[in-house]
Amino acid sequence: MNTINSIRAAIYRTSQIKYIMPTCKFSTELKTDVQGQTINYLKVGHGPKNIFCFPGALGTIWSDFKPQIEGLSPSQFTIIAWDPPGYGASRPPNKSFNRRFYENDAETAHALLQQLGISKYSLLGWSDGGISSIILAAKHADNVEKLMIWGANAYILPEDLEAFEKIRDVSKWSSRMADPLIKLYTKDGLQEMWGSWCDTMVEIFKNGGDICKSSLADIQCPTLILHGHKDPLVAQEHPMHLLENIRNARLHVYPEGKHNIHLKYAEDFNAIVSKFIMSDSCL
Repeated sequence: MNTINSIRAAIYRTSQIKYIMPTCKFSTELKTDVQGQTINYLKVGHGPKNIFCFPGALGTIWSDFKPQIEGLSPSQFTIIAWDPPGYGASRPPNKSFNRRFYENDAETAHALLQQLGISKYSLLGWSDGGISSIILAAKHADNVEKLMIWGANAYILPEDLEAFEKIRDVSKWSSRMADPLIKLYTKDGLQEMWGSWCDTMVEIFKNGGDICKSSLADIQCPTLILHGHKDPLVAQEHPMHLLENIRNARLHVYPEGKHNIHLKYAEDFNAIVSKFIMSDSCL
């Protein structure tokens, strides 16, 4: 399978999971105002360890973290998941992309948790959510106990940009891939949002490509980097760069994994992150 088909396949698999109706018995979502932004969130479980789930681009609570919400122990963990600003039910308005949207999302997430009275928490961050989780862990080190990230990158490579450009035009996506997103955002809305995201990646690249490299040295908490070795969206050097530049970090690789390892290997993934969070050491 060539690169473009691999990318389309990865997005298709995510989109199919994205709109499965939640079956979790604790599936009541709530809305609140955070710094003038409507935020849709979910809080489940009653355990002593708080976990905040940070979705990827265009992602939502149930699209990106259904197996974790339903599979992680409610007696060990209290899980807080959200639709990031401008995604899912945290609208209107739709997401406004700019070079600081990762930082903005990180600050809004921190403000939400403070508003909910949660001062200590671990972060589960996928893809774009992993990037914002890096920034959040660096800026609010006193609040973050453990950091778990996958599908994330601290900078943009030329090959990353090339991959994004190949899937910029949503009319070239298969209907099975596009239709669920169109249902949520409308066809024009999806193209506008995705095109704006791609434009922002181009702008970041033209300005040196740095997303959050300077944040890595400020992360103080134990960090678990997970990676799918066959991820078509994340170059192999990205998890290695994170490993080499975050102190007290470890890397776990799924040899056959792609971008959505927490969905594809949910049971194993949940066991690994549960052990990591509950342990006193880095692993």
